[in-house]
Amino acid sequence: MTPAPDYRASDLQRDTLDRLRGLVVLQFGTNWCGYCQNAQALIEPSMATRPDVLRYLIEDGPGRPLGRSYRIKLWPTLVILRDGQEVGRLVRPQNADQVRDLLNRVIGSPQ
Repeated sequence: MTPAPDYRASDLQRDTLDRLRGLVVLQFGTNWCGYCQNAQALIEPSMATRPDVLRYLIEDGPGRPLGRSYRIKLWPTLVILRDGQEVGRLVRPQNADQVRDLLNRVIGSPQ
């Protein structure tokens, strides 16, 4: 059984993320969102093979500035950053292949 997502309110600021080096996945959603709960089983296996990628599960909602700065409209949304720049995005994945393929395309195959 895949663990439930643990989205948390974040005090991360966009300018901080823009200055980060390396690979980061921002996963926007909420703990009570059915789409987020169902997608977790699709996202988690691919992320488990990526210990080199920092991931933040960010609780989103109306008035949350970080989600608005990335123009998040639907949950879950994965935003992949490389050195602070968005290099990929996936909204409401429908299958595990979409997650794996995006990570492989943007980041490269796992080592």
